[in-house]
Amino acid sequence: MKRRISERVKGFRTTDGAGVSLVRVLSRSTVDSFDPILMLDSFDSHNPDDYRAGFPLHPHRGIETVSLISRGNMVHRDSLGNEDAITDGEVQWMTAGSGIMHEERLPDSERMLGVQLWLNMPRDHKMAPPEYNSIKKEEIEEIPIEGGILRLISGRYKDHQGFRGKYLPLDYYHIYLEKGGKLSLETQEDDSVMIFTLLGDAKVAGELVKEKTAVKLTEGRELDIEALDDIQLLFISSKRLDEPVAWGGPIVMNTDEELRQAFADLRNNTFLKEGIHY
Repeated sequence: MKRRISERVKGFRTTDGAGVSLVRVLSRSTVDSFDPILMLDSFDSHNPDDYRAGFPLHPHRGIETVSLISRGNMVHRDSLGNEDAITDGEVQWMTAGSGIMHEERLPDSERMLGVQLWLNMPRDHKMAPPEYNSIKKEEIEEIPIEGGILRLISGRYKDHQGFRGKYLPLDYYHIYLEKGGKLSLETQEDDSVMIFTLLGDAKVAGELVKEKTAVKLTEGRELDIEALDDIQLLFISSKRLDEPVAWGGPIVMNTDEELRQAFADLRNNTFLKEGIHY
């Protein structure tokens, strides 16, 4: 059975951090339909004034953040003592778990193009130890496909294996297709699958999807994609959690009581359970 589009989201322009201009595509209103992807922010600018203010030190608990920089630079620093920079085509994967403080600087570049998504963590692992990983270009397999390349960021593609997250499966592909290129992707029937058109317009499941649009797909075993321009798109597949979500700013728990406790921990300087190096 082929997958069809069940929902599409274009997003809205906003600012976050110290004044970074971005498009918030997925957010609170899409939590149920895109489960377990909580948020997706898209960055695309040739003007460093839009982003150089960056994201000063701030907390997270209960989620994983996955940042893909297609073009540009990002520098990460956190309370575990990690400091790392990624550039064109690289990824930062941060597990907040029980609590982490981090900052993200966005140095000037010719173009800042990328996305950050928030992956929810299952109830049983919300308070897992925090962790930071970077996925460099040499660790991302580039698999030739007809009319383009599939960059395997995480999970599996056919017999190929990418980075493995610990708490939820995540098949994450960064796909380049030339105009007119067609691709048919096999999927597990009940996986939660979405597409984001990072650059260019495409036909997804036979329907026109404009650039910078997220689409959620119905269940099925096959997904058809056609490039109407030279495109970059993101294929993101995981498993629904179907758990309650209590979301307050940078913290996502299962209950309001857990959320209140997280903010009490912040006030009482007991938020960080692992490592304090910043």
